[in-house]
Amino acid sequence: MSRLPSAELRSWFGEIDIYLFDQILRGRFDERPRVLDAGCGDGRNLPLFLRRGFTCYGIDSDALAINRVRELAARLAPGLPDDNIRVGQIDALPWDDGSMDAVICSAVLHFAEDEAHFGRMLTELWRVVAPKGLLFVRLASNIGLEAEIGPIGGRRVRLPDGSVRFVVDENMLMGWTQQLGGHLLDPLKTTIVQRQRCMTTWCLIR
Repeated sequence: MSRLPSAELRSWFGEIDIYLFDQILRGRFDERPRVLDAGCGDGRNLPLFLRRGFTCYGIDSDALAINRVRELAARLAPGLPDDNIRVGQIDALPWDDGSMDAVICSAVLHFAEDEAHFGRMLTELWRVVAPKGLLFVRLASNIGLEAEIGPIGGRRVRLPDGSVRFVVDENMLMGWTQQLGGHLLDPLKTTIVQRQRCMTTWCLIR
């Protein structure tokens, strides 16, 4: 065997969020060619989309990270305009209403400063989702760890692992689903990591 299976998979998928990978395997991106990664960081979720000719967009507040994503795109999708990958804020997206078939926001919204900031980011993400488009979100929650998570003030709480995050609960996510006028593509799914933290996957269709 000339190449380890893990190395081959990594060359195609990068360090992709495993729950996003699940959505890809289930065909959720098959007919959604315009993909925005909001809070893209170094672009860990983008390699497959770039390789397969999706029209990719990305935004992050870290200019160095955006430079690395542009370098990644130049290697994997040389025809993608540099301007598709931008430095900016999620609560002020530079794209038109309904311009994205799918929006990915993985491990980002739990850095919200407060509920108002969370709401601004979420409504901006939803604004750019096209009709029948997908919003994929992973974020910190207290689902399954209600007894362990103690408040610091508002929804910013200290998790048992010591990190401080803006934490949602099931009622909040279901309330936002209704407020946005979206529909759950899957039931809420939460992973608990040895009672230290938990991450919820929230997938909406417009």
